[in-house]
Amino acid sequence: MLTVQNLFKSYRGIPAVQDVSFTVAPGEVIGFLGPNGAGKSTTVKIITGMLHPNEGCVLFEGRDIRDDMVAYRAAFGYVPEEAHLYTYLSGLEYLQLIGRLRGLPEAVLTAKATSLLRLLQLESWQYSSISSYSKGMRQRVLIAAALLHDPRLFIFDEPLSGLDVASARLFKDLLEVLAAQGKAILYISHALEVVEQICNRVIVIAGGRVLADAPPSDLTQFMSLPNLESVFAQLVQQQDTAAIAHQIVEVMRIHHV
Repeated sequence: MLTVQNLFKSYRGIPAVQDVSFTVAPGEVIGFLGPNGAGKSTTVKIITGMLHPNEGCVLFEGRDIRDDMVAYRAAFGYVPEEAHLYTYLSGLEYLQLIGRLRGLPEAVLTAKATSLLRLLQLESWQYSSISSYSKGMRQRVLIAAALLHDPRLFIFDEPLSGLDVASARLFKDLLEVLAAQGKAILYISHALEVVEQICNRVIVIAGGRVLADAPPSDLTQFMSLPNLESVFAQLVQQQDTAAIAHQIVEVMRIHHV
């Protein structure tokens, strides 16, 4: 469904993404992992059409997304890492705005918006301004907005941010149902234990390059490591965090120079 081919992107001559390629098929939940500055955000912005690559392309159902960006954007739902909402609107008004921009008929839009708010435990807040919402409530509004038009492709960037345990559990169950219905899902997260539970494959990127693309179980078995967190740390050559933690405490204990 989604094919990323040989993406290159640089800023002022400094490469951010170098020859990044991968696919997301219908029914797959693909984890997209990397440390800060690895190239994840640049890749996601290219996939969503917010950036143009210097080289390479993104195909959706075999067609370059730049051939018809309007049709492509109508086919995916996106939960960004940063929750940019019109906080003077209520939750219902925000979903109505998104639905109208998506071209949904008013009767269908009202039914879907009110049902999603109810199912996401926001019914009693639907007429309150988003400025009064907690971070988790705002995240649920973003999730509802991404679901509203029944897209075929989902891009979730840190979707569990701010969610309580019950909401996070609901979202993980929702991912399974969406995948079972043939939706393609790109899941960006630093919560590696969640990625290991729900993703069919994981793509690890660092330094703008793809370092691994395989099921979590294959990576842990191949590298003889106990979990995805250990695999990730070794692939991206993370620092010895335990040693650094001890050094930080030693600095804290300095009282005289």
